Amino acid sequence: MGTFRVDCELENHVQRKKSARVAGLLVDTGSEYTWVSELLLKKIGVVPEKKDVQFVMANGQTVTRTVGFAIIRIGSHFTIDEVVFAQKGDLQLLGARTLEGLNLTIDSRQKKLVAAGPLPAA
Repeated sequence: MGTFRVDCELENHVQRKKSARVAGLLVDTGSEYTWVSELLLKKIGVVPEKKDVQFVMANGQTVTRTVGFAIIRIGSHFTIDEVVFAQKGDLQLLGARTLEGLNLTIDSRQKKLVAAGPLPAA
């Protein structure tokens, strides 16, 4: 399928005026969670809600990170989701759960995100 990156806007879900643009987030459907720089999340006041959450990286290594909540916007789409406080050396990723919350899917030919269509009601 290949890889591509997208830009997004992150907002503090309580103090909505605290926000930051994130350029070049790697779209990664293999990652459940979205990973964003710990420094950026702290800058906009995202609060750690879950500590010592374990993740298995693509190389099989297990790491422990903190998780908080943020509003994620891409174009006219937005959702509130859990975000991982990425540490130095971690990739910044847009994960599968966020894509689902945004109701976006991947157009692998054009390497871009597109609307997933109507949501199932039942």
